[in-house]
Amino acid sequence: MKQRAFFLDRDGVLNRSYKHPPNNADELVMIPGVGQAVRKLNELGYRVFVVTNQGGVGLGYFSREALQEIHCKLLQEMEKDGAHIDQIAVCIHKPQSDCSCRKPKPGMITALADQYHIDLSNSYTVGDRDVDIIAGQAAGTKTIYIGSRNHAPEGVDLVSPNLLAAVNTLLAEKLI
Repeated sequence: MKQRAFFLDRDGVLNRSYKHPPNNADELVMIPGVGQAVRKLNELGYRVFVVTNQGGVGLGYFSREALQEIHCKLLQEMEKDGAHIDQIAVCIHKPQSDCSCRKPKPGMITALADQYHIDLSNSYTVGDRDVDIIAGQAAGTKTIYIGSRNHAPEGVDLVSPNLLAAVNTLLAEKLI
């Protein structure tokens, strides 16, 4: 039987992204409530993945090792709230590269779906940028935009100010 999943963008959905995404673990600042939101999804039986473009590695702003340290800290922060991320998928290619994994292409999502036997039509992609929503739509998931309705991409299924509010809305409307 296929499983359901949430595919979460990292910067702007799980952690703050002020002037730029974090280039080292010390710069990673989690958004309040994300651990609680992920824990709720875990309890409901959803697989939870992070799908993130990190072109800063390809551009030389930070190393693969620094990226690994950022993700280790992110997972530790989730564990503090009793939350679990199944896998973090990363595209480290430069922004202008024509790879199949860099969002807005759906490569990271579809690869995870194949690996974990995910029913994409009953899954969600959550992001704070057009590229996240386009990737989710291309993969066949429902989409959630984190931000204001004024900036929401066309065709998005839900607009919410943050991940916890989105999960609470989906629960209240009995959509998950």
